[in-house]
Amino acid sequence: MTTDAFQRNADNFCYRHPDRQSFVLCQRCLRTICPECQTQAPVGVICPECLAEQRRAASPAQRKAQRRWSRPRARSTDSRPLVTYGIIAVTAFVYLLQLIPGLGVENYLAFNSAFLLPGSGIPVEPWRLLTVLLVHGGFLHLALNMLAVFMIGQSLEPLLGRWRYLALYLISGLAGSVGVALIAPGTWVVGASGAVFGMLGALLVIGRHIGANIRGIVIVLAINLVIGFLPGFTVAWQAHVGGLLGGALVGFIYARTRELRRRNLQIALLAAVTVGLLALLVIPAVFYV
Repeated sequence: MTTDAFQRNADNFCYRHPDRQSFVLCQRCLRTICPECQTQAPVGVICPECLAEQRRAASPAQRKAQRRWSRPRARSTDSRPLVTYGIIAVTAFVYLLQLIPGLGVENYLAFNSAFLLPGSGIPVEPWRLLTVLLVHGGFLHLALNMLAVFMIGQSLEPLLGRWRYLALYLISGLAGSVGVALIAPGTWVVGASGAVFGMLGALLVIGRHIGANIRGIVIVLAINLVIGFLPGFTVAWQAHVGGLLGGALVGFIYARTRELRRRNLQIALLAAVTVGLLALLVIPAVFYV
């Protein structure tokens, strides 16, 4: 219960909302303010009028700093391999589309170097260089590739960052397709094996530069490369070799341009590698047509 004297005392109510009782004072003008009118200051709270006056009195440098630090910031501590999860989810979704009778998804996404040659009599479809990463020859093929992506990505994506990791995956996949076009032109291939070998190659090079124990990576690489040459196995070893070399080159670029001041150089080198891989596709067009 409040007394009549309390009700008549304006200091017990917000000066901007006289019907709202409050016991909080502005730290600058000492007037009573309700929760709606309170703005947190370094010490205590201030009212809207004092806040506006404070902003008018701020120097340009102070206003710039305030805008900069008031922006929402991304969580720098979030190390979840979201790109890895995204790659697996998209690839699994495309595989489900492959299971729909009559849809023929693989006919539009699988890679054959013939689709890169203007004079081959069929439409030029350069997107197959990368869409080949999305289609697979069966559930076991999909499961093995995505398991490799999941296991390698958990270590590699937090180490590189999401955009660099995605660039590595795509450039490695491109290198795998280029390897098939150079070594086995006219061959149909499907799968993300080129990108997987590229991730292994990058992990090998980066691990070597940071002094990590890379013996296990070397053993895994050797086993998988040998399998591709054994009779009875139909894996596209050309994509494995191309992806491995492309990924190792990207890993070398990352290892040599880790400093922030070399970020532009890193981007330029990645672009140069991509252009160089595309330029190599001229060779099948010249010698195999």
